[in-house]
Amino acid sequence: MISVCIAAYNGEKYLPQQLNSILLQLREDDEVIISDDGSTDETQTIVKAYAQKDSRIRLIEGPRSGVIANFERAIEESRGAFIFLADQDDVWLPEKISETLAYFEQHPDVQVIVSDLIIVDEELQPIYPSYFEYRKVKAGFWSNVLKNNYIGAGMCFRKEMKDQILPIPSNVPMHDMWIGLLGDSAKGSAFLEKPLTYYRRHGENVSEIATSSSSLQKMKWRTTLLYLLFKRIVLKK
Repeated sequence: MISVCIAAYNGEKYLPQQLNSILLQLREDDEVIISDDGSTDETQTIVKAYAQKDSRIRLIEGPRSGVIANFERAIEESRGAFIFLADQDDVWLPEKISETLAYFEQHPDVQVIVSDLIIVDEELQPIYPSYFEYRKVKAGFWSNVLKNNYIGAGMCFRKEMKDQILPIPSNVPMHDMWIGLLGDSAKGSAFLEKPLTYYRRHGENVSEIATSSSSLQKMKWRTTLLYLLFKRIVLKK
């Protein structure tokens, strides 16, 4: 069983296109969990209409505490052996699930996979053919502490990771960085160098491709993150 977790908020403009691209790849026993964080547009109406026609879709109420807590809520509800994270405004390429699962099968020690993305504009016209190349992505725990390359829009992890991932501390920089580094602490994170997602950039994105935060803020985030990782990995808290 596969779970796809979407953190939704005012996503009426792009969500249908994303849902269509995901549902085409799922089997009958798979699920899409959409945690809506109090949308004020037609997001919930759209999701409810989809759910009436497709029992694989589950709409749940988000915690209304931001994107990290909203993804946490969706992950909590997931039941699949493999858990994909999805942004509400992207589009999955047709082979995303099959390619990701094949990589897991070929690499049984890998717990977290991040596949490459094609950066596109609002109309899905390519801006840059490879997110990995654009960001100069490097594998490894310390490389990603210094410069995070774990992006939720390309992320999938095994259900065995859930107990370690949850709860997600509210003061981590981002949920995807937390998940990727937890996997990497046991050398279980990998980058799949094949673009499997159209990563849409527009004027209302929640995330940035490259953070605009100050060097001091980045240092504070990383110090806090390392402390939280130590607590979770070593102290099991």
